[in-house]
Amino acid sequence: MSQDAVLREIKAVDSEHKKNLLSDGWRMHQLQKHLASKDHPYHKFSTGSWETLETKPKERGLDIRLELLKFYENYSANLMHLVVYVKESLDCIQSLVESLFSHVKNTDQRSFKCPSQPLSAEHLQLLVKAIPIIEGDYLKISWPVTPNIQFYKEGPCRYLSHLIGHEGEGSIFHIIKELGWAMDLVAGAGSDSNEYSFFSVGMRLTDAGHDHMEDIIGLVFKYIHLLKEDGIHEWIFDELASINETEFHYQDKVHPISYVTSTVSSMRLFPPEEWLVGESLPSKYAPNRINMILDELSPERVRILCESKKFEGSTNCAEPWYNTSYSIENVTPYMIKQWIQKAPTEKLYLPKPNIFVPKDLSLKEVPDKVTFPTILRKTPLSRLWYKPDMLFFTPKVYIIIDFHCPLSSHSPEAAVSTSLFVDLLVDYLNAYAYDAQIAGLFYSIYLTSTGFQVCVGGYNDKMRVLLHAIMKQIVNFVVKPNRFSALKETSVKDYQNFNFSQPYSQASYYLSLILEEKKWPLVEKLQALSKLESDSLAKFVPHLLSKTYLECYIQGNIEPGEAESIVQEIEDTIFNTPNSVFKPMSPSQYLVKRVIMLEKEIKCCYQIEGLNQKNENSSVVQYIQVHQDDALSNIKLELFSLISSQPAFNQLRTVEQLGYITYLSLRSDRGVWALEVVIQSTVKDPSYLDSRIDEFFKTFESKIHELSDKDFKRNVKSLIDSKLEKFKNLWEESGFYWGEIEAGTLKFDRVESEVALLRELKKEEFIEFFDEYIKVDAPQRRTVSVQVFSGNHSAEFKKAIAEADQPKTCRLTDIFGFKRSRPLHRSLKGGPGLITMD
Repeated sequence: MSQDAVLREIKAVDSEHKKNLLSDGWRMHQLQKHLASKDHPYHKFSTGSWETLETKPKERGLDIRLELLKFYENYSANLMHLVVYVKESLDCIQSLVESLFSHVKNTDQRSFKCPSQPLSAEHLQLLVKAIPIIEGDYLKISWPVTPNIQFYKEGPCRYLSHLIGHEGEGSIFHIIKELGWAMDLVAGAGSDSNEYSFFSVGMRLTDAGHDHMEDIIGLVFKYIHLLKEDGIHEWIFDELASINETEFHYQDKVHPISYVTSTVSSMRLFPPEEWLVGESLPSKYAPNRINMILDELSPERVRILCESKKFEGSTNCAEPWYNTSYSIENVTPYMIKQWIQKAPTEKLYLPKPNIFVPKDLSLKEVPDKVTFPTILRKTPLSRLWYKPDMLFFTPKVYIIIDFHCPLSSHSPEAAVSTSLFVDLLVDYLNAYAYDAQIAGLFYSIYLTSTGFQVCVGGYNDKMRVLLHAIMKQIVNFVVKPNRFSALKETSVKDYQNFNFSQPYSQASYYLSLILEEKKWPLVEKLQALSKLESDSLAKFVPHLLSKTYLECYIQGNIEPGEAESIVQEIEDTIFNTPNSVFKPMSPSQYLVKRVIMLEKEIKCCYQIEGLNQKNENSSVVQYIQVHQDDALSNIKLELFSLISSQPAFNQLRTVEQLGYITYLSLRSDRGVWALEVVIQSTVKDPSYLDSRIDEFFKTFESKIHELSDKDFKRNVKSLIDSKLEKFKNLWEESGFYWGEIEAGTLKFDRVESEVALLRELKKEEFIEFFDEYIKVDAPQRRTVSVQVFSGNHSAEFKKAIAEADQPKTCRLTDIFGFKRSRPLHRSLKGGPGLITMD
């Protein structure tokens, strides 16, 4: 552990901390910790900084390297757990483990135990009002409770979080949502320790919700009172236990690294017979345990945190680490009693039995082995791609219905109207479809660049019930003015909050604005959204749906006949219903989005000040456009990324200490492949960062040219191995095939064909590709550098924009003028009737 390595790591930790200084998640978490017992570990600063790891230790005469070596003594074999997950036999694994881990010393250390709860009486019965960075009001009601881990077989917190966090009719959330007070609600217990835990109810409030904060808190306590009065219900516990058991039995395989980390964590908490189960299977109905937690959710033990910019000018304290402004008020049980009395009078009640709990988990018979997706059905209204599950043999299915609507994005007004239409659809479905999600049937409706998409995944038994409800909601869509107002308000704040996003996210946004045809700037979308009224949206939606084509994908435990009947039913529901606004789209109206073709041997540079000048971080994204989807070029670029990503990280982050966020990766935009290098930094300005990226590529040129045959073959083998890694679950496999359909590439045998090419690839071909497309002065190199300057680097920004362009560089000042001057890469999508399987 060299002194130099210690210093580099301190700088990396400090860079990470500076990245988080304006993050409300970190700020509010530390505020909660700050308002706890000072002698409890929970009270301490969460991460680290230059001040805590360098300045203060030196002031106290401490050598941080020696302190780290002392701390290392805690790593004793008696406190450590190990999971090894490999294909070999147990004897082979044992031999491997003994050879690799037998030298880990056992110094018989004691396991660290926290004192119990970090909150004493003085930290309870409080209302904390805090000022966030971003727009939006948030409310969090929490109580210290007995950790659920102590009663994992009974699962009392799971039972209560299910009810308090429910979103169906009769729930807390359903009532406050219908009143226009809240946009979401999350409830549950969480902890970093076996010794203490907190049960929290958190929600995002609307402006009206902020004004009714006391009523909302009163309603939460009113529901807790209902749970006490109504008693604990065994049928609810049994229903949850049944859902959990089905979920455990049919759990999807995950990546080995995720599996071993979750398992090793269980070993620390549970007895050996429970290591693979953990707390996922509560099986003991113990109403006394549930009542014990319920009693802890009392007015005497509550702490309330409300975040809002409306508190500006009325706070009198500041949290020391993030400088979050806040004030504290006492909240007595008597005050909460008054809030309960003036809470909404709408009837609260427990959820009814869940109709989506699967009963039929049998596997379907598939007569023909199907290797790749096939077009099963094609009409002027839709096309169906189908693939049965031939790998996982699980009673699940994945369905995508892609609504291709060419009128969805022809203007900023159309784009925000389509987005709000989708948001309202999800909002309307929530109360009904929430039970489906609990039962393992998930759905999403989200915006795409050419319309919107409905995805449904999970147990196939009740899939059609949910899918039919979604389609009926789309067909019968009306604009409800109260929900329109609430969602518009939230959406406006989300657009405004982009100003507070990380600078590297802002750089990535500008890059996409440069590259993508017909991408509307956020400022224009915000202007359009601010002017949008409910009657305008009501007129727009029939217009939007008057040109529609459905691209459908169904994969999983489903027979071909049923897949066809599902799409036929959807067609009948949306196109063939009397007075339907849906009309078929002609092939000539098929909308494709294309990517700008950059000029070879020219480096374009876009320099702009960060949207939040208080953020100390600047950022650069250097994008190198290489080729349009082609198997041979793909493998060469992937191989370069594999070889160069770790050295780039090492040089730019570890050695040069430019910033915590530093990476080199592959990127594909609508089938156009590229490399991108991202750095976010407080220590250097973006122009300097960009020059260091160039210098890395110049230095790395010799590494590529001097690559030994052995290293070349080793990297090729590593890439082949990663490509041949099997899909872990249905969603992963479906995602790959749908990605090919969505991009228009249709290379379902991509893995096999690219692996075959890799086996034949010569080192000389690879070097030739690097020299032609990637090295700094390559004849086919096409580059854009997007540079976002923070307030820290305002002088450097002024200097940079005043400088004359260097040879072979082009400064971008008008993104849209630049886009109009450039040709486009061809689209890989054929559209209806034009698709080929070549």
